[in-house]
Amino acid sequence: MSVYVFVGPTISPEEAGGELEAVYLPPAAEGDVYRVTLKRPQAIGIIDGYFQSIPTVRHKEILWAMSRGIHVFGSASIGALRAAELVAFGMEGVGTIFEFYRDGILKDDDEVAIAHGPPEVGFVAASEAMVNIRQTLRKAERVGIISTELRIALEKIGKELFYPDRSYRMLLRFGSERGMPEAELSRLQQWLPQGQVNQKREDALAMLRLMRRRLTQGLNPKTVSYSFEHTSMWESTWRQGGEVRFGLNAQSSLVGHDFLLDELRLEGDQYKQHCLMALARFLAIGEAYRLGMTVTDDHRREVELAFRRERDLVDAAQFERWMNQSGLTYNEFDALMMDEARVRWIHQLTQPISVTRLAEQLRLSGDYPRLAARAAAKDRLLESFGLKNPSLERADLTENQLLHWYFEELLRRPVPDDTGSYARNLGFATPDAFRRALVKEYLYRRLEHQTKQVIEPTN
Repeated sequence: MSVYVFVGPTISPEEAGGELEAVYLPPAAEGDVYRVTLKRPQAIGIIDGYFQSIPTVRHKEILWAMSRGIHVFGSASIGALRAAELVAFGMEGVGTIFEFYRDGILKDDDEVAIAHGPPEVGFVAASEAMVNIRQTLRKAERVGIISTELRIALEKIGKELFYPDRSYRMLLRFGSERGMPEAELSRLQQWLPQGQVNQKREDALAMLRLMRRRLTQGLNPKTVSYSFEHTSMWESTWRQGGEVRFGLNAQSSLVGHDFLLDELRLEGDQYKQHCLMALARFLAIGEAYRLGMTVTDDHRREVELAFRRERDLVDAAQFERWMNQSGLTYNEFDALMMDEARVRWIHQLTQPISVTRLAEQLRLSGDYPRLAARAAAKDRLLESFGLKNPSLERADLTENQLLHWYFEELLRRPVPDDTGSYARNLGFATPDAFRRALVKEYLYRRLEHQTKQVIEPTN
């Protein structure tokens, strides 16, 4: 189970953890949902978030998370507000406060805003949310503690207060100063310690319980009906986002995208090459989603095995070292392999098309003259020795010897377990076509070496 939930003054990580096993993070700010989405969780829950002092979580990053197959739930505070705003796009709201916003009963952000302490003291609440005050006063009216007139008057006082100043103490004080019935105010004051309603906490618990049930039942990847658009606002969000790394107790450190990209940019042409490859990967993954490709467990395991063999990561210790160096968790690696399966599927599907553009690409890259000259030289030399289409026997090698020569001596890597798959991934029509290409390369190198020895004088 891979779940991240943003909490704060509404509910503590300890209490929330009793309802749902998850990674609990501080209140959501701009870029936080984007960073968590990079971890590819099954679900994200948003309860608390920053409002005024720090830019709040953007709608666009929630939409992006859902477009990546992640379920996003919201309740209680900023989560309820965002869920009401994005319910038409698939964000799942939970609880009374979400319903109030969705139905237009509540409209203002300040209804759920409160002042709170810093992380060191657990984001302890320093004021009362207006939505809690409303629910408490309505309950007091319902059970006969106060009249409808006093309830309306106290709600008006609460709404007029700046949200950091809202508290039941201030409400009672201003009610008394404005000449409201003292007997009712006194009854309300005595009733409040046991009777007040914490609607935000109740909604948060309801969301966590719903998430637990949904996850236990089995949560398929989220599907959405919209196409995610990369706007200038979105570019600003992801550039500021960076990548978040979670350690013990969910402590995080940030590696900014710009810092990482600056290191790559300083390597010159490598930046452009990686950008082109990243673009191709992005388009391939998007096309796989568009075509409705399903990555089965077996397919994903096959891709992982091929991926690890290609990089000599079959050994568990080597793989663990690579994971640490790459800054990946096992959940992130699983998501990486899911995308790799999509990329490889699209690559196989479109290979006949891409081959038609390879010569054009080689001209743009500057590799065309070198490769064309070598191909012509190889053809001329082999033909001059009557080896236009040489067989394995003419090379005086067994197939195993040929493969070991190519992979171990030339490429400095182990021979793949499945050379047929390796050949197909490189675009060879059949294993025989791959073998013929290797024989020609072997004979060309041997004959070229012999020719140079004859021509060059010896001392």
